[in-house]
Amino acid sequence: MTWRKSSRSTQGTSGECVEVARFGKTIGVRDSKQPHASHLILTTAKFAVVLQRLKDVK
Repeated sequence: MTWRKSSRSTQGTSGECVEVARFGKTIGVRDSKQPHASHLILTTAKFAVVLQRLKDVK
């Protein structure tokens, strides 16, 4: 599997980065500063809900 940094994580200098990877029909999310720690796994539908809610926070 290939983890990639969120395009939003590379903006600014906060150092708070999120990485995502596809696991079959699910999406993994992890903290890029702790890549060997556990990660969150969401269905693609739930991941879409999370993304929409984050966009709504703006």
